[in-house]
Amino acid sequence: MKTMSKRRWLAWLLLALAAMATAILVGAPTSQAKVTNHQLAQRVKKMTLRQKIGQMYLAPAVDQQTAIKAEQEYQLGGWLLFGSDFAGESKDGFVAKLKAEQAASKLPLLIATDQEGGSVSRLDANPAIGGSSHPSPQDLLKAGGEKQLVKQTGATAKQLRQLGINWNLAPVADVTSDQQSFIYDRTLGLPAKQAAPLVAKEVKAIQGQRVAASLKHFPGYGSAPDTHTGTGTSNQSLATYQQQEWLPFKAGIKAGADSVLVAHVVMTAVDPNLPASLSPKVHRLLRRDLHFRGVIVTDDLSMGAITKFAQQSKQPVDVLAVKAGNDMLIASDYATGIDQVVAAVKQGEIKESQINQSVLRILKLKRKLGLLK
Repeated sequence: MKTMSKRRWLAWLLLALAAMATAILVGAPTSQAKVTNHQLAQRVKKMTLRQKIGQMYLAPAVDQQTAIKAEQEYQLGGWLLFGSDFAGESKDGFVAKLKAEQAASKLPLLIATDQEGGSVSRLDANPAIGGSSHPSPQDLLKAGGEKQLVKQTGATAKQLRQLGINWNLAPVADVTSDQQSFIYDRTLGLPAKQAAPLVAKEVKAIQGQRVAASLKHFPGYGSAPDTHTGTGTSNQSLATYQQQEWLPFKAGIKAGADSVLVAHVVMTAVDPNLPASLSPKVHRLLRRDLHFRGVIVTDDLSMGAITKFAQQSKQPVDVLAVKAGNDMLIASDYATGIDQVVAAVKQGEIKESQINQSVLRILKLKRKLGLLK
């Protein structure tokens, strides 16, 4: 190779400097700044068992003083905001509150909410924070088709990010032709084959704003009853799930969805004894058949289907949820749950290596969202 001329060398140097300046201006991470997988694994290795299990909790939000105390004591993975957490706040006060909680936490927090639009729109709880109303996906499709759906989905995700919320438990990937089903109005209102590509575009629109998306409610409600109030059972065949119900989930996973939320519906074709959220068999399908590699999170463990199951089975549901293969648990009684899961690990019911894998997935998500430095 010939020696580079002085003129060419200077030109190359100027181009390199320009590229570096551009990266700095747009905030692009440099190779030195990026947290490597090895560094994340080392963080996990240095954490105590209780700290690791604390990371696996996405707890319903509490008042700021309690939240900061809990973050310092339990090192929780994050908080889930409901409509009541938006009410009575100014926008500046809301943003400042989330910033204060992030600052107090040893590890950056995942701040999640259910912002589907329509009947499940946390932003609409307070126009001072959320601004104008947020229509349902069905209404967006009727008003402006796919273009309007994708545009509004991205705009809403941007709004969440600006508020300090980095995880949207959306989009709804359920499909059903039963318009009387409780879940119907929250779906796209389309057959599975038509819904699938739109779900993929919703995922990309959300995650394009550096907000994590979550496909829900796996394995799909179909016409099953609402598990908020009691047991919901789906008697569909596995073939029906594979050929219809799972098409939107598969499309969303292929599009790179960061997380999947598992419902409490009982999938009788696979596991007639356990709600999907507590079933290892259902989670194996999600990992092995749908090839999902991201964060699996339960639906809220305080919902009626789970409280009823806990009363009947006399088993600690947090332990069952971890055994099933969930990486994160939506649960309010984290103080009790963490102790129970710690005990299960020490007794050999749960392998600590499984806990490590879950925490590593959580930290990788936090890194992707720009939370880890």
